[in-house]
Amino acid sequence: MKKILIALVVLAAVGAGVGYYLWNKPALDLTNAKSDIVVDATALFNEYKTDEAQANSKYFEKVIGVSGKVQEVLNDEGTVKVSLETGDPNGFVVRCELSKTSAHARTEFPVGETVAFKGTCSGFNLDVVLNNCVEAKK
Repeated sequence: MKKILIALVVLAAVGAGVGYYLWNKPALDLTNAKSDIVVDATALFNEYKTDEAQANSKYFEKVIGVSGKVQEVLNDEGTVKVSLETGDPNGFVVRCELSKTSAHARTEFPVGETVAFKGTCSGFNLDVVLNNCVEAKK
């Protein structure tokens, strides 16, 4: 009985340590990261719309370089979200959420401007979502 109790305490301590590490893990800074894949916003969206499972195997949690025309820019509680046009008739976009921890040369992007971002792909939820984005250097 005593051995089981010790094992449970050790297991709980390890679990707490892992949880603490993950909670306090520094945010990914993609400023100098190399893109795993570079793609146009329309092509990225169409791949997800056609076959989400295959697109996830190709893009999910990878550093993606994406370019396209700005459709909309929102500032949602300090997070700048830039929507790139995809040509979808329902208005779905590639949404690039700028990193809160990276330095940005700018956070305002005129509608219609062609821009390029790097970010980690978090999948498809009607829009394709990229997180921790930074503007890619031209």
